[in-house]
Amino acid sequence: MTDCSSTNPQLLLSQALAGERDCFGQLLSVYRNYLKLLVVAQLERCLQQRVSPSDVVQETFLEANRDFDQFRGQSIGEFCAWLRMILVNNLHRVVEQHVLTAKRSVRREVSLEVLAGSLEQSTARLDAMLSDPGNSPSGTYQRQEQELDLANQIAALPPDYREVIILRHIEALPFEEVAKRMQRRTGATRMLWVRAIRCLREKMDE
Repeated sequence: MTDCSSTNPQLLLSQALAGERDCFGQLLSVYRNYLKLLVVAQLERCLQQRVSPSDVVQETFLEANRDFDQFRGQSIGEFCAWLRMILVNNLHRVVEQHVLTAKRSVRREVSLEVLAGSLEQSTARLDAMLSDPGNSPSGTYQRQEQELDLANQIAALPPDYREVIILRHIEALPFEEVAKRMQRRTGATRMLWVRAIRCLREKMDE
């Protein structure tokens, strides 16, 4: 029996492609915090009160498990892009359901293309928080591992620290808007952000 306890995504993907379904389950768990971070960045606060980001991620995992036979890639980068494609479709369905339920105006409806573009922007902003390891295949793989680790470390932060980092870095909001979202003064929000970044860097250096 193959050992599927590794957290190495490329190894787990290779084992899953070889037919080890237990390894596929472990592979999905490696991406849990990464995908949840992207969901939180896309859902408005009002929607997060009615829709659990964890539920959106779990639905994505169920669909990925069901459709894994249709995945045609080999690399972890291709797999991550495939997961994001499933995720954005689930996000679009959730947003549409709640827009219709709330009877919001057509102007507020979000197209699949717009949502996909927004999610890719969030992905790029998460990537931008990391130092550049280069463009070699090993550098690309290192980047993927770093992104997963960064998402895990952000998930482990205290709630206020996590929220200010997501709003400032993943949603790319100005401090004034971050302060408004968090119902704080702008100066206090800046200080919170400084403490949050310091805490995150310490975790990343451990």
